[in-house]
Amino acid sequence: MVRIGIIGASGYIGAELVRLLVNHPEVDLTLVSSRQYAGKPLTQAFPHLAGRTELVCEDITSLEASGRADLFFTAVPHQTAMTVVPELLAGGARVVDLSADFRLHDRQIYEQWYQTHSAPELLAVAVYGLPEIHRSAIVDARLVANPGCYPTSVLLALAPLLKAGCLDAHSLIIDAKSGASGAGRAAQAATLYCEVTDGFRAYKVAEHRHTPEIEQELSQLCGHALTVSFTPHLAPMSRGMLSTIYATLIGDHGQAELTQIMTEFYRDEPFIRVFSDGQLPATQYVRGSNFCDLALRLDRRNRRVIILAALDNLVKGAAGQAIQNMNLLCGFPEDQGLRVMPLFP
Repeated sequence: MVRIGIIGASGYIGAELVRLLVNHPEVDLTLVSSRQYAGKPLTQAFPHLAGRTELVCEDITSLEASGRADLFFTAVPHQTAMTVVPELLAGGARVVDLSADFRLHDRQIYEQWYQTHSAPELLAVAVYGLPEIHRSAIVDARLVANPGCYPTSVLLALAPLLKAGCLDAHSLIIDAKSGASGAGRAAQAATLYCEVTDGFRAYKVAEHRHTPEIEQELSQLCGHALTVSFTPHLAPMSRGMLSTIYATLIGDHGQAELTQIMTEFYRDEPFIRVFSDGQLPATQYVRGSNFCDLALRLDRRNRRVIILAALDNLVKGAAGQAIQNMNLLCGFPEDQGLRVMPLFP
C-alpha cells in the first residue's frame, strides 16, 4: 500500500481526490490537511463522503507532514504550492501538484503571468502531467505538475492533428466554457448563485493565465513557438467543460481521414473517446468521470477544422488526472481507481 496525503483537502479538488481515492485498492489515505476545518472530520466539510472516510483535517506544516505519506497531492492555491512542495520533496516524498506553480518551464513567463517564483530550481525538475503526451517522463518523476483544466481539453483536442501537420499552428482560436466549480470553493461574488444561474459570460478575454501553459505545450508538439487566441466562458452549471477549437486546414484531408488520425493517435488511451459516428461531445456525457470526449468537423467552404472536447473539469481536468499520474508514478494500472462511468442524466 502507498501512503497518500492531501495538502488542501477542503476545496472541490480535494473532495474529488478523496471521493476517488477511497475506492483505490492500492492506497492508504493517511493525511488530509485544511486550515479552515482543522480538528474537524473531513465529512463535516463534505457530508457526501460520510461512511467512506473517518479522517480528521489537520492544520499541519509541510515539514511536519513530509514523513506521513509516500506521495502527496498538493491542492493549494498558486504561490502557496511553491512554499509547500520543496519541503515535501526534501522529505523524500513524491508530489503531484495541482496548482500552476510548476507547469511553466520558463521562470520569466511564469512571473509575467502570475507572481515572483520562490522555487525556480524546481521548474526544470517538474514534469508536465498530461499522460497521453508525457507518459514516459511522468513514470520517473519526483514532481508532476498536473495540467490546468482548460489546457487539458485544448491539448488533447489538438495534439493528433498538429503532430500530423494537418493544421496551421498560427491559426488557432480556442472558445472554451467551464462550470463554476473551476473557480474554486472560496466565496467570491462572480460565482455566487445569483451571478451565475440563468447567465452566460466570457471572462479574462485575451488574458487568462492558462494561455502560456497552452502555448508552451502546443509549441513543443509542433516544434516551433506559437501563440493562440483563447477566450474562456463561465457557464451556468456546477461542473463540466466544453472547448471548441478552430484551425485552418493544411493539405487536402477529408473529415473521415482527420478523424481516423485522431482515433489512431488515441487508440490505446483508456480515457480518450473519439466520436466518429455523428455524435458530438457534451458535458453531460463525461460528468463525474475521467473521460475526455473528442470529435471534429471539417468546414470545407472555409478550409477550417473545428475540434470539440468535453471533460469534467474536476476529474480529467484536475483530480482524476492527478490520480492517473499517481498510478503512473507508483506502477499501478493507469485506470485503477478511475473506472467510473459518467453520471447521466
